Amino acid sequence: MDIFKKLSWFFKKEKKRYVIGITLLAMTSLANLIPPRVLGVMADELDKNHITWSQYGLLILAVIATAIVIYILRYFWRKQIWGGAAELEKQMRSKLYHHFMIMDRTFYQRHRTGDLMAHATNDVSAIQNVAGDGILTLVDALVIGISTIIAMICFIDFRLTIVALVPFPFLAYGAKRLGTRLHDAFDKSQAAFSKLNNKTQESVSGIKVLKTFGESENDTSSFDQMVDKTIKINKKVFVWNCLFDPLGTFIVGMTYAITIIYGGLLVKNNTLSIGQLVSFIAYIGNMVWPMFAIGYLFNILERGSASYDRVQKLLDEKPLITDAHADEKLTSKDIDGDLQYNVKEFAYPDEKEIPVLTNIQFTLKPGQTLGLVGKVGSGKTTIIQLLLREFDDYQGKILLNGHDIRTIPLNVLLRSIAYVPQNNYLFSTSIQKNIAFSQGDAGENQIIEAAKKSDLHNDILQMPLAYNTLVGENGISLSGGQRQRISIARALLKHSQILIMDDALSAVDAKTETTILSSLKQERRNKTTIIAAHRLTSVMNADLILVLKNGHVIERGTHQQLLKQDGWYAEMWRRQELEDKVGE
Repeated sequence: MDIFKKLSWFFKKEKKRYVIGITLLAMTSLANLIPPRVLGVMADELDKNHITWSQYGLLILAVIATAIVIYILRYFWRKQIWGGAAELEKQMRSKLYHHFMIMDRTFYQRHRTGDLMAHATNDVSAIQNVAGDGILTLVDALVIGISTIIAMICFIDFRLTIVALVPFPFLAYGAKRLGTRLHDAFDKSQAAFSKLNNKTQESVSGIKVLKTFGESENDTSSFDQMVDKTIKINKKVFVWNCLFDPLGTFIVGMTYAITIIYGGLLVKNNTLSIGQLVSFIAYIGNMVWPMFAIGYLFNILERGSASYDRVQKLLDEKPLITDAHADEKLTSKDIDGDLQYNVKEFAYPDEKEIPVLTNIQFTLKPGQTLGLVGKVGSGKTTIIQLLLREFDDYQGKILLNGHDIRTIPLNVLLRSIAYVPQNNYLFSTSIQKNIAFSQGDAGENQIIEAAKKSDLHNDILQMPLAYNTLVGENGISLSGGQRQRISIARALLKHSQILIMDDALSAVDAKTETTILSSLKQERRNKTTIIAAHRLTSVMNADLILVLKNGHVIERGTHQQLLKQDGWYAEMWRRQELEDKVGE
């Protein structure tokens, strides 16, 4: 029953709905007491040969009228209670989705996609069942059980009722013991489902890699082993769950046996009439559902409780990046100005002893371009991550027009930045909608213009449906260069104050790169641009180039200044020039 306490916030909010639903449900359960009573009266009258056709007709009409009333009541209580369950599902899914949207990268490093999907689907469905099936089963079983016992005592015989109910405490005890085992088993089952879900998502997403490396069979074998393990875990759930029904059947059987033996003796002694015994047996039939409902209820509640704990554990996690110290008055216009970057030291949260950036300083005025170059792992992407506020725990400051970015509301800061990452992500929709992703009101001409600036327009026109061509999941139907250029077009359409390109030209050829960079020079005339790249031609026209190594700036200057320094940059430039010539 602990799950009802956990969901008390929801039931208080939907109090009116559930009060109406439970009242109508209780009335339905009480109406179910009428047919057994009518059946007993009819049996007594038949036994005495006193019943007339008119009395017989009235009794039949009473049963039919009761059935109609039950039908109407059932419709309205279902509408209220199932409506409440649907509302809970909606709120839980919204809470989770909103939580996913505000969490930072460290959250997604700890939780895999398939696991999060399992929380948002399977776990939420189990919680929803508590507010639907759980409430129904609890109220219906209690009302039918209690009212039937009262009817047995008042209309039949209190001695027979007490003797017939002797086995019930054993059912309650068994249900409690089984419920505890079921909770633990279901918690493990949900965790296994999450792992299986994650494995499926990961394998389907990486299907091209699996096939290219000939690992399809090995991955299938690994998946089969995981399925077998999940089935074994689920079997334990089924074992504990299936013990409820035999337990209930055994208790019902004992109750019938006691009723027939003791009730028969009471009839023989003329303490009970035949009709009363018939009614009593019919009432026991009503008691079958409450007895079986105990097992069903424990199943629902334990599943819901385990799932709620799993979901709540996620919701209890707080993002590291918040607007706790933000100045809500700041707007995009207030931060339109110089970018001053002065980070003395930064280390990742899980490796605080190892600094990944040290003494990174530069200033960019609107219209200027910064180039970031260096080996893999030198710190280029980390510099960008701090500007995007993926991490806030660093020594120093990053200022936009004199405002520390940690005091700028996240929605204001991120609206002022267009970001093209190393790994481009495209949505499973058309090229046009992917380009207009952040600018839903963009016109067709604006979309085409952005595509032209990223040298993609002609490629699109050669596709079957041009701009309406579907790209498939994460752009699977497109080449790497086309995916990069769609991402660049999407960023250019945003017209942001700051454009960040993190190795965003790695998949295009030299000619396309030149065309895109030329467009950027015109497009970004009064705006700030940051380009991180391995190919030095991507940054050769930048106003400032930083050469990074192990989080330190080892060289800085313009292209010509760096060539004169004859350091790492100059050496890499000569190598890449030679590679281009050999390629030609």
